Amino acid sequence: MTALPETIPVREAHRFPTQALEAFLAGQGLGALRDLRQMRGGQSNPTFLVVAEAGEYVLRKQPPGKLLPSAHAVDREFRVLTALGRTDVPVPRAIAFCADPAVIGTPFYLMERLHGRVFWDPALPDLPREERAPIYFAMNEALARLHRVDPAAVGLSDFGRAGNYFRRQIERWSGQWAASKTRENEAIDRLAAWLPAHIPEDDETRLCHGDFRLDNMIFHPTEARVIGIIDWELATLGHPLADLGYNCIAYNTDPSVYRGLLGRDLDALGIPSQEEYVRRYCARTGRPDGITPFHLAFALFRLAVILEGVLARSKAGNASSDEAAEKGALGIALAERGWELARG
Repeated sequence: MTALPETIPVREAHRFPTQALEAFLAGQGLGALRDLRQMRGGQSNPTFLVVAEAGEYVLRKQPPGKLLPSAHAVDREFRVLTALGRTDVPVPRAIAFCADPAVIGTPFYLMERLHGRVFWDPALPDLPREERAPIYFAMNEALARLHRVDPAAVGLSDFGRAGNYFRRQIERWSGQWAASKTRENEAIDRLAAWLPAHIPEDDETRLCHGDFRLDNMIFHPTEARVIGIIDWELATLGHPLADLGYNCIAYNTDPSVYRGLLGRDLDALGIPSQEEYVRRYCARTGRPDGITPFHLAFALFRLAVILEGVLARSKAGNASSDEAAEKGALGIALAERGWELARG
């Protein structure tokens, strides 16, 4: 098979014998395994392109090694993809789940392989100016579609706990920080103390993606349309403004920190402002409000803790990406920006 730009040879740390996988594919009616390559990215769960007789599929598995409690829950990813496949939310089709770690070393699932565009840089440098706003508004529409879904109507009423989302999340990520800490990060500690005292009074429950950003979407090859939201590892029942705040991180971070847009001339780039982006989302979901500094500080706190976990896995030698150490090092800069927004 010709090497594809979105794939690399399987990393040494993620190699596994393929004989049992071949038997699993045959049992699913997918035929013989013809090729296996690793997808680029995948900071958390290793992701592979599986080429079988019946077609191309994407395999997502847990990383090797000791894992934090409740992390890397590929069974939950498969469940939410299956449920949303019956809605207008654009997701890849879920194919099969395997809970048996004897097959490739950890549980895994297969999903449809979508052919489209992935945009890694929020500035969209490879697109002409007039095509950038439509991409942002397509992402905005995909998020609104997700938050219009009634979890109970798609069998996900027990996909998480209803209510009190922010308090529970702050406690959870504070605990994850304590469990994965390999260095000091004073801004995370400050946010962990500040956030519980500033939780907004409004409380509601919808299905949240948990990692909703531009590069977790596959766009149509030529149209400004999302054909698949991917990477559902952090999905749960929660407050929709948590997703929106996370989605707006790029507006609030410097280009040197997580490819942010802060300080860029958005009008010259043809990219909508954060205010316009939030206004569109609220119009599509019927919300009278929007995000506040709390939502942005919470999003940056949470992402900083996630990246500290990536750094910890890199130091332990079982990270899912060669860029894990570099990504993990951003945890301090993101937390410091979150603290700046909280104070401001």
